[in-house]
Amino acid sequence: MNRNSRFLAIRTVMLPRDTNYMGHIFGGHILSLVDLAAAQHATLIANQKFVTKLFKEANFVAPVFVGDAVNFYTETVKIGNTSVMVRVTVEAQRHNNSSQVDQVTTAEVLMVAVDENNRPTKIIN
Repeated sequence: MNRNSRFLAIRTVMLPRDTNYMGHIFGGHILSLVDLAAAQHATLIANQKFVTKLFKEANFVAPVFVGDAVNFYTETVKIGNTSVMVRVTVEAQRHNNSSQVDQVTTAEVLMVAVDENNRPTKIIN
C-alpha cells in the first residue's frame, strides 16, 4: 500500500431512512461512515484491531440528498508507534446530475491499534 495514495474506502447511495426532518441526510450518518472509512484504511496499513481515539473537526460545506452517491476517500496523514492519522474526504455525486460532484466535508481521524485487552499496542506493518 502506498501510504501517500488516496483510496476509495466506501461508496454508498443515500436512502430515505438516512434523512432528517428537512430531507437532508443526517450529518451523524455521514460521520459514522467517515469513522468506518478511517477504520478500513487503518487496517490496510496494519492488519490489527483499531479503535477511534480522536475525530478532528468536520465542517459540512454541502448537503447530501437522498439518491446521492457518496464517496469516502482516505489517505494516511501520519503513522505513529500505536496510531494512524487518517484523512477522510467526503464527496457527493448528485443523483439528478451525475457529472456534478460536490465536496461535503473533510475530517481527520486518529485510529489507535489495540491488543486483546483493548490497550494501545505497537503497529506492526
